[in-house]
Amino acid sequence: MKLGLDGAKRVKKFFYRIPVTVLQNTVKYDCFTINGSNRNTNTIANPAGSSSRPAVASSSVPVYEPVVQHVASPSFAVDLNGTEGDEVVERENLPNALVGVAPVGVGDGFLVDEEEDDVEPDMIDDDSADDIGATGPALEVGGSSSDTQQYPPHFSSLDLDAMRHEGVLGIRRGVQYKVVESDHRRYVGKCSKFGNGCTWLIRLSLRKRKGIWEVKRYNGPHTCLATSISSDHRSLDYHVILAFIMPMVRADASVSIKVLLNATAAHFGFRPTYRRVWMAKQKSIALIYGDWDESYNDLPRWVLGVQLTMPGSVVVLKTTPVRVGGQVDESQAYFHRLFWTFPPCIEAFRHCKPLVSIDGTHLYGKYGGTLLIAIAQDGNSNILPVAFALVEGENAESWTFFLSHLRQHVTPQPGLLVISDRHNGIKAALEAPDGGWLPPSAYRAFCIRHVAANFALTFKGKDARRLLVNAAYAKTEVEFDYWFDILRSEDPAMCEWANRIDYSLWTQHRDEGRRFGHMTTNISECVNSILKGVRNLPVASLVKATYCRLAELFVRKGREAEAQMGTGQQFSQHLVKCIEANMKTARCFTVTLYDRDNSEFTVAETTPTGSFSLGTYRVSLASRTCDCGYFQALHFPCQHALACCAYSRVTWTSYVHSVYQISSVFNVYRMGFTPPILEGFWPPYDGPTVIPDPDKRRAREGRPRSTRIRTNMDEADPNRPKRCGLCRQPGHTRRSCPQVGGSSQTGHH
Repeated sequence: MKLGLDGAKRVKKFFYRIPVTVLQNTVKYDCFTINGSNRNTNTIANPAGSSSRPAVASSSVPVYEPVVQHVASPSFAVDLNGTEGDEVVERENLPNALVGVAPVGVGDGFLVDEEEDDVEPDMIDDDSADDIGATGPALEVGGSSSDTQQYPPHFSSLDLDAMRHEGVLGIRRGVQYKVVESDHRRYVGKCSKFGNGCTWLIRLSLRKRKGIWEVKRYNGPHTCLATSISSDHRSLDYHVILAFIMPMVRADASVSIKVLLNATAAHFGFRPTYRRVWMAKQKSIALIYGDWDESYNDLPRWVLGVQLTMPGSVVVLKTTPVRVGGQVDESQAYFHRLFWTFPPCIEAFRHCKPLVSIDGTHLYGKYGGTLLIAIAQDGNSNILPVAFALVEGENAESWTFFLSHLRQHVTPQPGLLVISDRHNGIKAALEAPDGGWLPPSAYRAFCIRHVAANFALTFKGKDARRLLVNAAYAKTEVEFDYWFDILRSEDPAMCEWANRIDYSLWTQHRDEGRRFGHMTTNISECVNSILKGVRNLPVASLVKATYCRLAELFVRKGREAEAQMGTGQQFSQHLVKCIEANMKTARCFTVTLYDRDNSEFTVAETTPTGSFSLGTYRVSLASRTCDCGYFQALHFPCQHALACCAYSRVTWTSYVHSVYQISSVFNVYRMGFTPPILEGFWPPYDGPTVIPDPDKRRAREGRPRSTRIRTNMDEADPNRPKRCGLCRQPGHTRRSCPQVGGSSQTGHH
């Protein structure tokens, strides 16, 4: 507060809990203020008749002075609607969960006079202005909707489960009530239709001598009739939703909001808003993985910790100054950018194919941003992320930041190929004179998926896009011309659009074999298989997850390669499958030798082996080329080259690129990760506090807007059956969904 920081939290009071008695198998605690000056003690004897959970009572307890302080309305949604019998239910007939349980928000250990407790009014005046509202059943994971309440520390799991069960039943029945009174001594709730056709109410009071909360009066069941059908329920707030979806989020942080929303609607019978479920998911992620804002300040210590754990790790953290009233605040700094990679990734890339795919993916948490990834591929067609960066977005400056460190620390090899989309920021960074990415040091190629998506923005129709992709994948100029002529017959403007892009950037037959057959960036495959869910996590958990996920990947793939080496295999499984497939068709060829010294052959197909066939092919084993284009594009013998090897009685293994050898694949994962040092042993950080840039905060109101630019790549496969948007089952739509019909019959729509 002295620094004038808005939104800062300060400690107001410290409390100390001490077990003082045992009641009905429940340990009872009292709460005392810790103030350093009051050290008076009071002796308390252990209660008689301890149960299976004995009380751990202290012989000296500080004197506690009651603090009379009203609290906000608690999240107390216990519903006794199913109770039969008299309108007023005695305490002995109530569920055990309600005996000795304080309403949420009413602290334990607050003392009141029992005589005053015993005097209860017969009826409670209706006060619609006091409709603060209950926000759901008691939860052990959060406070009320005001974000200011904490749940009593003495709630046992049995009590919580029972109260939550009752609250869920209340929501399913459509019961809605409001809180009339809620303070340190009394809790009163009544039906929202009280005085207008319903007499439901519940009143609880604190009993000083017994130290428990008792239900003093309960009128039930509800006698009101729902006058309207609502698709939502006021008690189904994001705290209730949070408790329900927590196991799903813990199992998979990338679970979509739509899936969570449908599961919540199916469970409770009411359909909450998208925003409420989104908030519940963000809260659950924060509870599991840490606070979003504090996560940014964990990054500097993680940098020190990972460099201590794995010497040689490259981590570059950039911040921007914080200005308060025109002056720079030296104690704080905004997070700007972060680049990181690990020694095993640097070593692994030396044994991968000489190409790297780069792409970015949006973050889906409380704060926006973009995760940039560099992806390599080993000789067994396994993808491997080798470098990461967190930036504000895709622009020339952020891509220059990422690519400069990538070139300097991870990919210094000459003649490297970079596969990317056509983003202008990437273009500017790669064409920088001092960036080290210009030919012949490095070459660039476009991801064909992005090229086809851009093509489809101008020319509609999936057939035209398919023809363009087929032309791009063609490994010979003859085959390329074949598909391009068909495209020209469809619309000459399509060929004119494609001709504006240099052929060497998007066609395989002009890439001089640098692609190794890879035409896309593999970003989606990398995120789904290795980095699944990380985009939904706070930044510190995100960067920690990359370390753990890569450590698991290196162990798993390293064991697979080691097992294959142990069986005497020479090449990767991917290559072996390709060679076996090529050998099946190699028997259908007629081979003619023209030059024994240079190993020049012609191979005639006796039967066509594919949809596009030249009939006769020239093969040069010396130069490792074939007219079909596969030999020089994939760097291992095609079916025609295998036929020539069999004709000459020479082994085909000498014509395979070294990257496909199983020893090279094993070397990719040879260097493992070190178990991370516990955070308590990380070096101390004494720099400015790193905080998130408030401009990157997502919209607080309304449904969160997606930052993804949707293109034709996002279109569903036309051959897949359409599914219902509610239950995800085929054969019907949301309008005719049986779930909607079934819920409407029960009054829940």
